[in-house]
Amino acid sequence: MLRAITNTLATLTAGSVFAVSVVTVGFYLSPEAVRAAEPDPFQTQFRAQTIDGMKIAYREAGDPANPTVLLLYGFPTSSHMFRNLIPVLAQDYHVIAPDYPGFGASDMPPAEEYDYSFAGTARMMTELLDAKGVDRYAVYLMDYGAPVGFRMFAEDPDRVTGFIIQNGNAYDAGLREFWDPIKAYWADPSKENGDALRAFLTMDATQWQFTHGTQNPDAISPDNFWHVQYLLDRPGNQEVQLEMFLDYGTNVGEYPKWQAMFREYQPPALLMWGKNDVIFPEEGAHPYKNDLTDLEFHILDTGHFALEEYGPEIAAEMQDFLARIN
Repeated sequence: MLRAITNTLATLTAGSVFAVSVVTVGFYLSPEAVRAAEPDPFQTQFRAQTIDGMKIAYREAGDPANPTVLLLYGFPTSSHMFRNLIPVLAQDYHVIAPDYPGFGASDMPPAEEYDYSFAGTARMMTELLDAKGVDRYAVYLMDYGAPVGFRMFAEDPDRVTGFIIQNGNAYDAGLREFWDPIKAYWADPSKENGDALRAFLTMDATQWQFTHGTQNPDAISPDNFWHVQYLLDRPGNQEVQLEMFLDYGTNVGEYPKWQAMFREYQPPALLMWGKNDVIFPEEGAHPYKNDLTDLEFHILDTGHFALEEYGPEIAAEMQDFLARIN
């Protein structure tokens, strides 16, 4: 093939019209060659696993023989949140980033036909790891990902090699005024209190979550807003989100249990927290220092989705941390 290409280029230089067809043939791989090519282990693969009859979509990259890093995102996004982080980590680690039921590319059964809950989501994530043959893993926890990951830790703490905590709460101090209408829904799950939360599911709210507290809002890709809002605007998805808003109250009752387990098992942790986040403010970060002795603690001058503005810094800290704990 190299000789053919060389001859073609020489013919092109001479100005031959015939060279155009030769170039077309010379630069294309045959179907057999494409099938025989080795897959790029660092390229993200978009896969799915059926669990209890439900399709759970996930992104995967890296060599499965390497230590696994599980990436758990927050409301209202999906594994799309980790699109830039995955290829960086995949150089040295096996990376899995799932979509929860009702989120991303995973199945979304109607809310009246499926029990959307954090306990159920944690069980699904564990079953996905079981199906993939993953026995131990470090876990990135953000927003909703924190109660999902901490529930998984509570069920089997020895499987977790370490935490990367990014604006994910496990303490009452992190639930301030923003949560008042959601707490009202926990206390009285009426239609009126539920409907009051639908404003959180609009384009304005979505854009605000990604840009508020950032140093340069114009640098935050609007692809985030469009991707998220498409998912939220699917028929029936608002009811799914209301179910998750309501069930979040069950996590608060688990906080003392998780804190006790932090103290008992002392998993190493890297905390990277956007200090300008209104949803999970900085007050929720500092109590981790009371329970975790092996804690690398970093407060960042950004908002809720810190990866959008501090992606390279978070990736570098993660690489150092993961190298140490592994």
